[in-house]
Amino acid sequence: MSALAASGGTWDADGPGVLALPSGRLIRGRALRRPLPAGGSPVPAYAVYLLGGQPPPVPWEAHWLRWPDFRLPADRAQARAVLTEAWRRAADERVEIACYGGRGRTGTALACVAVLDGVPPREAVAYVRRHYDRHAAETPWQRAYVRRFGTPG
Repeated sequence: MSALAASGGTWDADGPGVLALPSGRLIRGRALRRPLPAGGSPVPAYAVYLLGGQPPPVPWEAHWLRWPDFRLPADRAQARAVLTEAWRRAADERVEIACYGGRGRTGTALACVAVLDGVPPREAVAYVRRHYDRHAAETPWQRAYVRRFGTPG
């Protein structure tokens, strides 16, 4: 069985919080403080949770990336690896990126994924603000992190 068949496909492009990347990959951003979308919405096949403390267990594959609120990831090399994996898997799986509020850390991570997808680093936050949430990447240091994300190392 292919990964696409095993995961049940990707997100509905019009679903809540779904960001369409230029490549056509779909990735969902979400606020963990809110419940999952109602109405039998599919669950992620893979999720990245951006929190200062360990998230509660979920019945799908998930990766916790230590990332305190209003700050940057504790381990930037790990963040690059995890976000690259999320981008790779979004080609044929339902991938979710979420923090407690769904804006600052989630928006920053989505902008980094957009950079991986080919959006120029200086344009990535604006792209995510247009297509996901107008408040994405809330702090100046989160926006600077996205601009630097385009340069490995």
